[in-house]
Amino acid sequence: MKVTVKLFAFFREDRFIKEDRELPEGTTAGQIVDDLNIDREEVGVLLLNSRHCKFDKILQDGDIYAIFPVIGGG
Repeated sequence: MKVTVKLFAFFREDRFIKEDRELPEGTTAGQIVDDLNIDREEVGVLLLNSRHCKFDKILQDGDIYAIFPVIGGG
């Protein structure tokens, strides 16, 4: 299946901004985070087709998946 993965903020460093990926059926949102060597504790928001999702969400063909880091400030 084909899924578009978008990265934001410092997750883009040494990676990509947007990439179409061929993935096996049953791939979860968390598996992509792990494959990209992103620490799950650094993830602030996961969006699947513009809706919040969790790491255990199974992706489908044609999905658009966005990964945002935790943003701090003060």
